[in-house]
Amino acid sequence: MKPKVLGLLVLLALLAIVIFQNTQEVVFRIFLWKISMSQVILVPLAALLGFFFGYFVGRSGKSGKK
Repeated sequence: MKPKVLGLLVLLALLAIVIFQNTQEVVFRIFLWKISMSQVILVPLAALLGFFFGYFVGRSGKSGKK
């Protein structure tokens, strides 16, 4: 198995453990809005946003070099 695939599987397993251990409801405040949601929703949402942000920032740096 390739090291990248193994590393990705380990990260996904750790993320799954964190998600299933954090099931309580939290209040998320952004400026004047107050949103109540379960951490089961908040943690994967934050992970996906972080992944997409990092992916697009990484791709923008490569587009100038050919």
